[in-house]
Amino acid sequence: MIKITLDVAKKLLKAAERRAHELGISEVISIVDEGGNLIASHRMDDAAIASINISKNKAWTAVSMKMPTLKLAKLSVPNAELYGINTTNHGRVVVIGGGIPLMKDGKIVGGVGVSGDTVANDLEVAMAAVQMFENVYGLTHSHYPHHTPHDSPFY
Repeated sequence: MIKITLDVAKKLLKAAERRAHELGISEVISIVDEGGNLIASHRMDDAAIASINISKNKAWTAVSMKMPTLKLAKLSVPNAELYGINTTNHGRVVVIGGGIPLMKDGKIVGGVGVSGDTVANDLEVAMAAVQMFENVYGLTHSHYPHHTPHDSPFY
């Protein structure tokens, strides 16, 4: 199993920040390891202070729940299977899109969390990090769709 190093995390942050700049937004981007432990976090100029913890918790949630946070959001609405899950783990579970697990060979090796703008934009920025992750590790059979996240049935 691969380990996401600080150098790799910095590449993911840079790719995500580049996408945020293209969109004209400020975000907080966090990268965690396979245990949900923070490797690196980056707050762009003017990004909301609250987004610091939200982005870290989106990444942690994606790893700990083994799914993108937007998928979890759909499972946690009233009368859904996981309704109330966001009240567990001392409120650390985030059910807002923008957290995506990073996978290699069917195993979660880390996660990315992005917060600071709309869910659609948070997902766009997170996917830039995912695509860089795939490039760094030469993944040709992606676990992720290569179209916009808000159009994807994966999320």
